[in-house]
Amino acid sequence: MTPVKELTYNQAITELEGILRLMQSDECDIDRLASLTRRATELIAECRTRLVATDEELRAILADLAN
Repeated sequence: MTPVKELTYNQAITELEGILRLMQSDECDIDRLASLTRRATELIAECRTRLVATDEELRAILADLAN
């Protein structure tokens, strides 16, 4: 499994959607539920970090334009 930090944002979202589909299906193995939840949590945290960083960068760029 690729480390979360090495995934692109789109790859992380795609993997997260796959985990969600699996968890909602009847095929979700209870023995994997904890590891799936852990991975989903890591993916969400990384995506949130990237979104915040991008938002801050865009605000700085737009602030420079206003000056």
